[in-house]
Order: sequence, then structure tokens, then C-alpha cells
Amino acid sequence: MPITPKERALLRDLAKQVAEIAGLPIMAERKELWKRHNRLQPVHPLILVFPEGAWRELLPEDMLSCQDERTRKMEWTLRSRIYYHEHIHDDTVIEKEWIVPKVVTNSGWGLEPKHIPSPAATGAWAFDPVIHTPEDLKKLRFPEVHYDAPSTQRDLAEAQDLFGDILDVKLKGISHVSFHLMRIYIDLRGLDQMMWDMYDHPAMLHEAMSFLEEGYRRLIQQYEALNLLSLNNDGTYHSSGGVGYTDELPRADYDPSHIHPGDMWASAESQELAQVSPAMHAEFALQYEKRLLEPFGLAGYGCCENLTHKLDYVLTIPHIRRISISPFANVDACAEELQDRYIFSWKPHPAHLVGSWDAGRVRAYIKHTLDVTKGCVLEMILKDTHTCDNHPERFTWWTDIARELIADL
Repeated sequence: MPITPKERALLRDLAKQVAEIAGLPIMAERKELWKRHNRLQPVHPLILVFPEGAWRELLPEDMLSCQDERTRKMEWTLRSRIYYHEHIHDDTVIEKEWIVPKVVTNSGWGLEPKHIPSPAATGAWAFDPVIHTPEDLKKLRFPEVHYDAPSTQRDLAEAQDLFGDILDVKLKGISHVSFHLMRIYIDLRGLDQMMWDMYDHPAMLHEAMSFLEEGYRRLIQQYEALNLLSLNNDGTYHSSGGVGYTDELPRADYDPSHIHPGDMWASAESQELAQVSPAMHAEFALQYEKRLLEPFGLAGYGCCENLTHKLDYVLTIPHIRRISISPFANVDACAEELQDRYIFSWKPHPAHLVGSWDAGRVRAYIKHTLDVTKGCVLEMILKDTHTCDNHPERFTWWTDIARELIADL
């Protein structure tokens, strides 16, 4: 459907506000800080906040004015950037751009996950396995990529017409590359069953991981062949919470008309193995992930899994740069191990935004990490915030406390 004149005027006005924010000197300063940070040069700890599930409390649907689903998404995207500037005082860079993603799909893995839904609106679903025996692995298929060029050009033309004189309209292909082999297997097999497989059916689990590794490799090869990879040395989300700003990528001899893995960041994680021993984590996941990450220029690893006792294995990943230090990790031990050789991507506990707000507890908690990570390349990534108990101001309070403590270093 064509965008109505009223919605067009609203979207363009919001885009002008974003462009004005993006032009502030602080945005260029933040971008340079991220570049220095990502190449492991000394800067103060940087902060990123991702409200994630709590966005429904920060920017609820009833705050949007557009009526069409497509224009509502545009409106929400623009308003969220403005919200960051006005209320979340982290180191997010607001760019003067509008990204049009290439319309890329794939055929899937041959089996579709099944879940048992929760009766609660935001409750936890349960796994409903579709892989029961080793024979079921034969039903898996390698994904085949499809690029819808006509739809992509239509989206690009619409964005250029709508925003082209206000924002830099950019076409992007696959720029966020992240491997999740264990999650795919667990979605099809179930978490409990996967755990039992390590003991009862290790050959079955290895067969599945080998298949998924090859499937992911073929996906990347198809993206390359179809020229669908795009640089992510910018504000593209990387790993489980960083951003990609760097002048180390792309490679010096890169071809701007055809991007290759060596020009890009990539990441992997196996957070479902949080309670698994380091050796078993390495055997059933990391060895496969390492081979997938090897062709890429820079790599990140981890998400919510506690990597405290697994760092010796993680540090063998080729080109590893960003390592996730979860809320459940021992920050003291991790800081001693990583020092200034890797990005210490700390994930503070999001539960501090829920229940009774305790500024003193938050201050002490953040201060401890700042104290023990002196000399580290620290970033503070507040995420997995599925609710803030309908207190959006807590994101501002948390970030302001972190800023005050950083200023005192």
C-alpha cells in the first residue's frame, strides 16, 4: 500500500530529528572511541544498553501514530533512536542513515521446531522434540539461499523517495554473522535430550554438529557467491552486544564490490552449554564453531554462558577479539585472564532493573567490576532486559550511575 500523506509527513519529521541528533559532535566522538576500543587501545569503559523485551514498556504500541504495519515499524525504528538520545545516556552512535536490508531468505534445515506454548503472555514455552532417533537426522537438509532482487529494489526505491533527502539510504546484505549450532539442534531435539545425548548418544550429537557446521559453511559460501555479504565495520550489532566500528576491517586489499568473510566480524555462542564442563563444551560445540569462525577477519564468542573456566578453549579461536562475560561469570578471574588482550564484553545482571530499585546495590555492583577490570578493555552491555517493571526511567538511572563511576576512574 502507498504511504499516506499524513504518515509520510510524520516519518519525514522523525527522520529529520534523527538526522539532527546524528550531526551532534558527540556522535563522531563516540564512533572514534569505539574504533579505538575495538582495536584494543586504551579508552574509558564504554556502555551499550539494549532494552530488548522492555521496549514494549519504553515505546508501547499505543504510542505509535501510523496505522499500516510497515509504516509502524518505520516509525518505531525512528522513535527508538530518538529515545536513545533523550533517555538512555550510553555510547550508542546515532547514525544519519536508513538501512534497507536485501531481501534474503533460505529454505531452512528440513525440519521445523515445535514448541509447547505457555499460557502466560510472556511465559516460557517448552520444547516439543521432532528429532527422536539418529534416523531422524536424515531428515535434515542444507539450507538454500534465495535473493529477492525485485523486492529489494522496491524497498530501496521507497526508502530513497521517503528519506533520501534527509538520511543516507544504504542497501545492505548479510552483515550480522553469528553461528548457533547448538541452539538449532536443541530446538529440534530438546534441551534435556541434548544433555542426555552427550552421555548416551555422543556419536549422534557429533553427527548433528558436523551436519550443522557444513550447513552453515554452505550458507556463507552461498552468500559469497551471490555477493550478499556486506561490511560490518560500522554500527552493526556484533556478537552478543558489541558494535563493529573498526579500521582494522576490511582487509587492505579488499574488493568493495564483493565482500568476503576475511573483511568481516563474525561470532558464535553455545549458551545452552552453560552447565557443561569446559572439555565437553569444547568437544561438542567449540571445535565446530572454531572452524566456521576461522575465515573471518575478527571474531567474538559467547552470550549468557559462564565462560570463566572455559577461556583457555575460547582463546584458541582464530582472530578472537570480543568475549562475552555473562552475569554469572567470575569477573575477577576473567579480568586476570583477559587483561588488555581481548575485549571484556561484560553483561551486567538485568535483574537489577526489576523489583525494588536499589541504587546503592547497582552502584556497588558496577564499581566492583570497574575496580577489578582496570587495565582491561571493558565494555558494559546491559541487555536481556525483558522487563523493567514498567519503570523506563531505570534505564536512565542505571546508565547515569555507570557514567558517574567511569568518570571517577
